[in-house]
Amino acid sequence: APPRLAALQRPVPLLPPRPSRADCGRGFRPRGAGLARARSLFFSAAVTRGRAPGGEQAEKADAYCFSSVCAKIVQLLGQNEVDCRQKQVVILSQDSFYRVLTSEQKAKALKGQFNFDHPDAFDNELIFKTLKEITEGKTVQIPVYDFVSHSRKEETVTVYPADVVLFEGILAFYSQEVRDLFQMKLFVDTDADTRLSRRVLRDISERGRDLEQILSQYITFVKPAFEEFCLPTKKYADVIIPRGADNLVAINLIVQHIQDILNGGLSKRQTNGYLNGYIPSRKRQPSESSSRPH
Repeated sequence: APPRLAALQRPVPLLPPRPSRADCGRGFRPRGAGLARARSLFFSAAVTRGRAPGGEQAEKADAYCFSSVCAKIVQLLGQNEVDCRQKQVVILSQDSFYRVLTSEQKAKALKGQFNFDHPDAFDNELIFKTLKEITEGKTVQIPVYDFVSHSRKEETVTVYPADVVLFEGILAFYSQEVRDLFQMKLFVDTDADTRLSRRVLRDISERGRDLEQILSQYITFVKPAFEEFCLPTKKYADVIIPRGADNLVAINLIVQHIQDILNGGLSKRQTNGYLNGYIPSRKRQPSESSSRPH
């Protein structure tokens, strides 16, 4: 293979081992030691998904499409078998942050008549607070949402500080306050038919829905919300990944870029505008609103 192609095909090296909690007493500083240090090592990315390749408008999809991209990134960084307290890469899902519904809203949700794809369905204040805290090196508590009963459970999931945070969600780019926290924004393009079929299978097997309710909700809420709220945020993406997790070349390049930042590979040189391991936010075009994506 030509040298350029061969370079892309080389296995991505794993992240260097992270000092254990016990090592902190032997001269290592914990990573939650302050915002300045967290910024020097920290890398955050948002992942959302949109239209199908070839220009065909893609409707709202199953979260699997971009979840699998995040999972592939974690796998290539060698983090699957790492203890939760030692992970250098963590994934947070926007689905964990659905708002607590009122009795009236829950009754509508159980009938498939509540719009879970509207920005107001998410607790955006809690999303921002949680992401801000984890970027500052703090341990955070992530809500657990029950998609069968449409309610937030009492228990939470503890997520420890990490060097890389991947935040995935259908409206991950929608809020400017949240969007500005990310150093890279990835927009996943996958086949519309594949995504819809995965959504149907997921909602039936994992969320106790019937096919009629799924399709009714799709036509009434999902597709219109995608066109109004999700698709317009594509303009904020730094990287667009066609074919989702099947695009190993694109994912390997993203993984290598993250690795270079964490290993200090960009700290002594400037490449394509990236300096000192920090990816600046893309300059907003005059036509882009500063407060809303549409």
